[in-house]
Amino acid sequence: MLPNACLIHNSFHLSSLPCLLLSPMEEILSHFMQGQSLPVLFLIIGIFLFTLGKGADLLVDEAVALSLRWGVPTVLIGATIVSLGTTLPEAAVSVVAAVGGKPSLALGNAVGSIICDTGLILGIATVMAPLPLNRAIVNRQGWIQLGAGFLLVITCLPFSDLGEVFTTGGRLPQMMGFVFLFLLATYLYLSVRWVSSGNAGEDSLGTHANKEKGGPFLILLKLFFAIALVVISSQILIPAVEETAIRLNIPNAIIAATLVAFGTSLPELVTAITAVRKGHGELAVGNIIGADILNVLFVAGAAAAVTSDGLQATPHFFRFLFPAMIGVLVVFRIGIFLSGDKLKRPFGILLLSIYLLVTGVSLTLS
Repeated sequence: MLPNACLIHNSFHLSSLPCLLLSPMEEILSHFMQGQSLPVLFLIIGIFLFTLGKGADLLVDEAVALSLRWGVPTVLIGATIVSLGTTLPEAAVSVVAAVGGKPSLALGNAVGSIICDTGLILGIATVMAPLPLNRAIVNRQGWIQLGAGFLLVITCLPFSDLGEVFTTGGRLPQMMGFVFLFLLATYLYLSVRWVSSGNAGEDSLGTHANKEKGGPFLILLKLFFAIALVVISSQILIPAVEETAIRLNIPNAIIAATLVAFGTSLPELVTAITAVRKGHGELAVGNIIGADILNVLFVAGAAAAVTSDGLQATPHFFRFLFPAMIGVLVVFRIGIFLSGDKLKRPFGILLLSIYLLVTGVSLTLS
């Protein structure tokens, strides 16, 4: 589904749910939930909240175990393997939307996810507890994160007619989609190089303590299983909760501002909360930074590559969505620069305030 696109791109209408029915699987899930009684819906929600929590617990545990096994900081595992897994829902729905003739929704999903991940999810994580920073890695990945955001905006600009960008919009060309995918491969290759050349610098006693978990291959298998459990549970949970909210006559605006606001970002949200709860806030930071990078290179790149006309960026992107995305990324970059070895709670409150402001403006424009 495309919750971020639906909310921020002002395309969400619960009466027909056009933004939510973008793939056969999602349509099947939606029809299935509509045919269930309220008690059954509550049972489904309870079951998949449980599996979501268990999956997130396993994901965090195995990500930490892998970082200890490989002798690299947890933030780097979060920015690569974990973020690649949790970004798969955005990539899948954006490609389906693009192929289905809704390129602006595909682009809106990528942009909206960046705003949600950085403002809402990282804000919640930071308010829960100060997040430790590995400054060398966070600075390196953070500049890539900000650069990816600017690259997306620049490549969408209509350079032949810049004066009309606020009235006619622009487009992310198909060729740039392939360029983004090449940059994605380069980013992942460099990440592997950084992993192989890294050294732990974190809890050397933990390596001995985690030897009973098995070798790196077994840990990777459990990590991928955990990511799949989180993603699948999220994909089933959201339509169940949406249908329950509709049955309980909860106002559309409240549903749009909550469930619809972070549906595809639920894997990042539950991973961040679980990581902070377990005392591994650096994993949450890495996951969000990596997810932002992948939302540009992977999500937008793949969606643009599969459409001959690329992804349409309507004037609304240049008037509101792109400035909001760049704004939250710049605030995060400044926050990293001004922070010491931890992101503090006041900064989390600032990120949440920015997200709520963006959401409020989006709702007034809808």
